[in-house]
Amino acid sequence: MTVDLAPLLATAAEVLDAASTQFIAGHRADSAVAKKGNDFATEVDLAIERRVVAELTRLTGIGVHGEEFGGEPLDSELVWVLDPIDGTFNYAAGLPTAAMLLGLLADGEPVLGLTWLPFTSQRYTAMVGEPVRCNGEVLQSLAPSELSDSVVAIGTFNIDSRGRYPGRYRMAVLEGLSRECSRLRMHGATGIDLAYVAAGVLGGAISFGHHVWDHAAGVALVRAAGGVVTDLAGRPWTVSSPSALMAAPGVHEQMLEIVRAVGEPEDYA
Repeated sequence: MTVDLAPLLATAAEVLDAASTQFIAGHRADSAVAKKGNDFATEVDLAIERRVVAELTRLTGIGVHGEEFGGEPLDSELVWVLDPIDGTFNYAAGLPTAAMLLGLLADGEPVLGLTWLPFTSQRYTAMVGEPVRCNGEVLQSLAPSELSDSVVAIGTFNIDSRGRYPGRYRMAVLEGLSRECSRLRMHGATGIDLAYVAAGVLGGAISFGHHVWDHAAGVALVRAAGGVVTDLAGRPWTVSSPSALMAAPGVHEQMLEIVRAVGEPEDYA
């Protein structure tokens, strides 16, 4: 479908800017809602989601699918995808590595990406066909790179965890990467990892999660920067992907080779 993305990006940026004060004021908020495992949401998550959903719906006429309350179906012709606080554990603990993530899907494809890091005053934006920007300044496209020169981020995990990607499998991936990359990092905020890949701060990153609100905004950023985003099996990322591997050209291929050498996740169950 054809849609004018520039005004939608401008409106979305204004909405996130307005919510940033509330985001900063709620730092170290207590858990309000228990979720699966030891996950939780704070009152600030809930309040920001309600606020952003109401404003985006009113100003753009496009429905929103949020982490906390769901909403518009993901297969809608157009739908905003929102994570009000990415890195909730960091946020509640008082760490600055937390963000607001907002993507726009058009027929399932991320066409706009906004990643706001209020504590570090970084505002990453991307629009299909345009370069990535940080605080309005155009960032350089990602050049082909080597894994050996790259800082790589990986998602947090418990070695005893089960599920689609068991903890022992994740540790094997971590071990393989540690032998080849320059440095490893574990930020605990998927959206921040994606933004940093798009900005060239990280050479690559791996997310073992499948939640679309963690990935939609960042996929738009990385692709706009010229990076590659697949799942851990090497298939192009979609809203139903079970994981994400995002990296600069060259680095992605080397990371994928390491992941494949580890074997199948079910072998580690």
